[in-house]
Formats: sequence, C-alpha cells, structure tokens
Amino acid sequence: MKSSNGKKIETRGYAPVNGLKMYYEIEGTGEPLVYIPPAFGYAGVNAFPTLRRNRQVITMDLQGHGRTADIPERPITFDQHAKDVIGLLDYLGIDRADLFGESFGGVIATLIAVRHPTMVNRLITYGATFGKPQDSLRPELFSTHLSGTAETRDIQFQRENYKKVAPDPEYWPTIWKKVFSLQNPGFSKEELASIQAPFLIIQGDHDFVRIEHSVESYKTIPNAELAIIPDAGHFILNWNPQKVIPTIETFLSEPSVKIPFATPEIGYHPGETR
Repeated sequence: MKSSNGKKIETRGYAPVNGLKMYYEIEGTGEPLVYIPPAFGYAGVNAFPTLRRNRQVITMDLQGHGRTADIPERPITFDQHAKDVIGLLDYLGIDRADLFGESFGGVIATLIAVRHPTMVNRLITYGATFGKPQDSLRPELFSTHLSGTAETRDIQFQRENYKKVAPDPEYWPTIWKKVFSLQNPGFSKEELASIQAPFLIIQGDHDFVRIEHSVESYKTIPNAELAIIPDAGHFILNWNPQKVIPTIETFLSEPSVKIPFATPEIGYHPGETR
C-alpha cells in the first residue's frame, strides 16, 4: 500500500520514529482506527476481526514493548508514547484517525486528543484512568499491586507474552521496572473539558478502575458517552472481546450530528427525538 505522501507502506514492519524502530501492523480496510495497546501489550495479543471488516486497524508496539526495542537511556513516559504514536501516523501518511486505547493505551489516546485535537475523529478507551491513581483506582489495589515484582504471578501473562517476541527476552525485568515506575499524572478538568471529539468511555463493572471515576470523567468531557460492560473486568478484551466490540462498532458508525433525546414533556417522535 501507499501512504498519502506516496511512500510505499508495508502492512507490517518497522517505522523509524523518534529514535525507535517501532513495529506496527495494519489489518483490514476502510477508515483508519488506531489501537493503542495496554501496558506490556503489543500488536497481535488482542485481535479484533470484526473491527477489521470495516476499518483499517493500525496497531503498534510502544517503546520497549513487544518487538520494539527499548532505548535504555530514555524514560518511559505517556508524553513520549503519544509523540511516538503521532510519529508513526506521520510515517504512514495519516493526518486524522479514530483512536482506541486500552488501559495504559487509553491514557495515551486521551493525551493525543488533548494535545493534538485535529488528529482525532473519535476516541474510545477501555479501562483507562484520567486522574491520579488514588482518585481513579479501587483502594484495595494499593495493598496488593505494590507488592508485585517482575517475576510474580500477577504479571505472568504479560511476562510470558513479552518473552515470545521481544528482541531480548532477558530484558524483561528492566522494562517491567521502567513501566511499573511510570506515574500517571492524570488530566485536569480543564484538559478533559477541552476534548471536542466524540469520546466513548468503556469499563467493566468488575474493573479495578472505579466506576465513579469513569462517571465523573464522562460528565466532564463535552461529547462523551459512557458504557459499563456487565460481568467484565479489566482484561475482558483478552478474555471475551465480543462483549465490548459491538458497543465500539455502534459508536464508530453513529452519525456525527444527533437528534435530541426524548423527554417526558416532548415524548418520542420518530426522526425528531430518540
């Protein structure tokens, strides 16, 4: 395929981005949908075949994740990840796209929407946090999560996946420490209120992200929608993605201009209220 700047682009490969050789994959056809994986995720861990039927799904391995080697002297930061995703889109000749960020990736997607609003058509997050950990996560998480190490069972799935594809599987303890040490500074209410793109916030009712946090974020973002997935935790996109994907497909296909909701005073009228 060719990008808008005439450069031949492979459907999978490595892009020179801000000093990285960033691995990416492109699957499907249609308008671009950029999927930003969670911490320690990478292209191929989660596959969304139904999204690929109508979308060109672009996924990348972030710095130190999957097949993208780390830059040892460069810290892992949300800001740098956002710059790297934008760098990849520039390389692919994509100046505007829908973004879908999972957990850690949702923070990156939101940061792009705040800093580079003209690049975002629609924005979707699953299991993301928009505030500091003490405000956005369930309190019980702090008594267990902080006791983990690079070799404990809580991170086994991510560790085993990393070692399958990483350029240096033995680098795992180093990248775990860099990512685990990353602090989410959160977004101010002013930053969230500045996002004009249609924004779908999704989380599971059994997520360790507080539902109240998602509700408050939804109330702050002007064009936000909120979906709580029943009987779903933080990793439902690994376990049973089809509990979530139909909600995303509906959101992506909605008209940009919507008719008003029905009220008790007006009632429902086809084509006039919804």
